[in-house]
Amino acid sequence: MLDQLSALVKQYGDDAIVNNNAVPNQYNQEVLDEASSSIFTGLQQVLSQGGTQQLAEIFQGDNAASSNNAVVQQLSQQLSGNLGAKFGLDSATASGLAGSLVPKVLGALIGKAKNPNDSSLQISDIVNAIGGSNNSGLMDAISQYGAQFGLDQNNDGKVDMGDAMAAVNKKGGLGGLLGKFFGK
Repeated sequence: MLDQLSALVKQYGDDAIVNNNAVPNQYNQEVLDEASSSIFTGLQQVLSQGGTQQLAEIFQGDNAASSNNAVVQQLSQQLSGNLGAKFGLDSATASGLAGSLVPKVLGALIGKAKNPNDSSLQISDIVNAIGGSNNSGLMDAISQYGAQFGLDQNNDGKVDMGDAMAAVNKKGGLGGLLGKFFGK
């Protein structure tokens, strides 16, 4: 997951960082690295502070790309502060850069994980990377949201492989089930 995150930061960071006159050229790579690191550690912090529900919400619809999302705001503020402290960027520049970059990168990362045509990154990869051995709460929260969206096909109170098998056997199949879950 870290490789995909870094690639997305580089992709979106070229305009926000490299082509930004307010960021001294000698810091371009370091600022890109800081953005990747801040997003990753920020996601870990949200989870460690009990934000499993907030993290589960970023997997719904386009929440990960919304600057109104609480997780996106928290990550943007953290990155902004780090850019100011480590590279001396003024608060307006750091805030603008973070506010532009974080929603794009996080939205693209979650979008990539939710894309059934792209097997390079799965939701479980993100959950395992940010949660490590403490990911069951996040998976439970994602499962709970799945139940709220009608994904609990066998009505056992959780979303699991049994629901996937039931969905495949129903009209609409697995594609219909995943479409419901990911708001498509």
